Amino acid sequence: MSSQTAVIVDVIRTGSGKGKPGGSLSGVHPADLLAGVLSQLLQRNGLESTQIDDVIAGCVSQAGEQTGNIGRTALLAAGFAETVPGMTVDRQCGSSQQAAAFAAQSIMAGVNDVVIAAGVESMSRVPLGSAQGPQNPYSPGIRARYPDGLVNQGVSAELIATRWGFSREQLDEFSAESHRRAAAAWAVGAFANEVVPVQLADGSFAIDETVRPTTTGEGLAGLGAAFRTDELAARFPELGWSITAGNSSPLTDAASAALIMSESRALELGLTPRARFHSFAVVGDDPLLMLTGPIPATRRILERSGLSFGELDAYEVNEAFASVPLAWAHEFDAEPARLNPRGGAIALGHAVGSSGTRLLATMLNHLEATGGRYGLQVMCEGGGTANATIIERL
Repeated sequence: MSSQTAVIVDVIRTGSGKGKPGGSLSGVHPADLLAGVLSQLLQRNGLESTQIDDVIAGCVSQAGEQTGNIGRTALLAAGFAETVPGMTVDRQCGSSQQAAAFAAQSIMAGVNDVVIAAGVESMSRVPLGSAQGPQNPYSPGIRARYPDGLVNQGVSAELIATRWGFSREQLDEFSAESHRRAAAAWAVGAFANEVVPVQLADGSFAIDETVRPTTTGEGLAGLGAAFRTDELAARFPELGWSITAGNSSPLTDAASAALIMSESRALELGLTPRARFHSFAVVGDDPLLMLTGPIPATRRILERSGLSFGELDAYEVNEAFASVPLAWAHEFDAEPARLNPRGGAIALGHAVGSSGTRLLATMLNHLEATGGRYGLQVMCEGGGTANATIIERL
């Protein structure tokens, strides 16, 4: 085996359906939702499934319809040859970003030549937290280490907003801007190359129904705190309780997939590589703050890549909550126009298992449209970890 360059040949996604009963994709089984993007990825690139060495899929709530190794069941539902293996990974919100990293790294190591990295989450059919059930996920050992107790992500977002001093107005205005950018991108067809249709009984679905073009900061100001309880307010009297449904990412149904190859194999097949994987990093961080991981992950990947922050042409920092990218941007003095330039998860949705490859699709298409060279993708993750990836447009 010899080292290889791992390249992205194609990356696609479904539109984002509202992750609740009645959402446009709520009638689609998650394995079939993922199967749709897998089959369309082959069709777009003229491949047979037997040419795929592996399928690695991200999925967070591996319960109910999302159990049984959905990476494998989805490829079978897509009609792939039974000889194609598949697996499912869970790195919380970064699951499909990690799937892409695993795929690229297996190619760079010379183990595989063609791998699909993908992700899916049907939050309408398998609600977030379903895998946990009524059980306490924290063992006696963890509870001994953190005797005051860990908190949910919404409270972590509140802690970040307070620590960095973000006002409710700043959070809401950032969120409104996410919707403005997403709506503007849709208006000019910027998502046309990444969004593929999902066939439904009454037609096809190919939009992000989570985008609200008329959203304003003033309109969001009327929403109440989403995570405040009397118990938490007593524990954290310093918090302003400014995280709402409006400045958080919505529950979403979606799937996405990336076709990743060795550069040599892509050229053999007559396919044009669109980008190469430049650098990777994954870090752990404070599990109470939980969502600050993108900051040390960015520092680490810059050290490893040899690039300066100023060389990055775009940064996709997942908008789990508005306070997360705002804190990240503050730490790096980031240029606002380069941060989630086509809107982020607050507008486009956060189907947690799918979000990593969704961000990859959006970032690559933006780099191609603007002539940018380097893009950074970084994702906060439950439990206090974070993934960072840098790609280079070719």
